[in-house]
Amino acid sequence: MGISRDSLHKRRATGGKKKPWHKKRKYDLGRQAANTKLSSHKTVRRIRVRGGNYKFRALRLDTGNYAWGSEAVTRKTRILDVAYNASNNELVRTQTLVKNAIIQVDAAPFRQWYQQHYGVDLGKKKAKGGKKEGEEEEKAEGEAGEEVKKVSAHVKRKHEQRLATHKLDPHLEDQFAAGRLYACIASRPGQCGRCDGYILEGKELEFYVKKMQKKKGKSAA
Repeated sequence: MGISRDSLHKRRATGGKKKPWHKKRKYDLGRQAANTKLSSHKTVRRIRVRGGNYKFRALRLDTGNYAWGSEAVTRKTRILDVAYNASNNELVRTQTLVKNAIIQVDAAPFRQWYQQHYGVDLGKKKAKGGKKEGEEEEKAEGEAGEEVKKVSAHVKRKHEQRLATHKLDPHLEDQFAAGRLYACIASRPGQCGRCDGYILEGKELEFYVKKMQKKKGKSAA
């Protein structure tokens, strides 16, 4: 029979049956869902569609371009996990990548940019004692030796000016420490063959964190 997207087989709004007045048409056809999986073996198929155009059906992906909206920066990063999907929990269990799915991405590219732009390493965990923290920094610098980059006074001033008017979201700071950022997929992997999106921030991040905690609580119960 094939997959069809027509409405001839459906009943009217009043509940009455409709008699089909024509056979299936090419423009009514549907195709099998892509069900793009999270995998390191990237697989994208090219499909010839109506009008001689092409769609790119991603079957397996593990990378994408993600935008950090408040900082106006985009980096290619690795997708680590599917964390939440509002439509179906099965899509989380099976690690399926679809539009609007909440995923976890590698924080490393954004951390590197942040360090270059603001001169602050977000990966460092805060020490409990002030003296110990200073001692640890000195030891780290001694061990690194040549790896420590010397920063000019001009660049230091630039960093200070930027930090004066900048404040990082505490939720994001915790995620940077863990090395994983929550992001939302904005593209359609089954249509364009890409898995791009944006980093979650502010109210949207709070909303999804609450949802995920609620879901964890239910599964534990």
